[in-house]
Amino acid sequence: MRAADLITAAVLMLLGGVVVYDAVRLGIGWGLEGPRSGFFPFWLAVILLAMSAAIAVQSLRRPGGRPFVTRAAARPVLAVLAPAAGMVLATQFVGLYVASGLYLALYMRWVGRHAWPLTLGLAVAIPVVSFLVFERWFLVPMPKGPLEAWLGY
Repeated sequence: MRAADLITAAVLMLLGGVVVYDAVRLGIGWGLEGPRSGFFPFWLAVILLAMSAAIAVQSLRRPGGRPFVTRAAARPVLAVLAPAAGMVLATQFVGLYVASGLYLALYMRWVGRHAWPLTLGLAVAIPVVSFLVFERWFLVPMPKGPLEAWLGY
């Protein structure tokens, strides 16, 4: 557990350091028109660095020895991770809306054990509503696949 905490703290400190560096480059002071571009990122990165240091100190003070994750605890994480990774991969080939429908159907049936009518209804309705909201209402184009091209979008 200690190693995982220290690695996490180190990665977050590295990220905070990169943000501080770039925020200083942009300017962290107060200009005539208000705060400069790097003002808020700088202070958020300073908070991130402080909290990462606190994680590292806390981890070093605590006795170690416990595993970071047990096999039983990893199973539900992988039950979420595997379908999500599949959706990300499928989005490249079938588009966001079809991939999200497939993801919802798989996840509702496999993990949630919902009945087929509810699963199929929501797996179709949610991507259709998302399409209407993003493509028609907000006019934000999302990744599309062959189905949307066939339908003329």
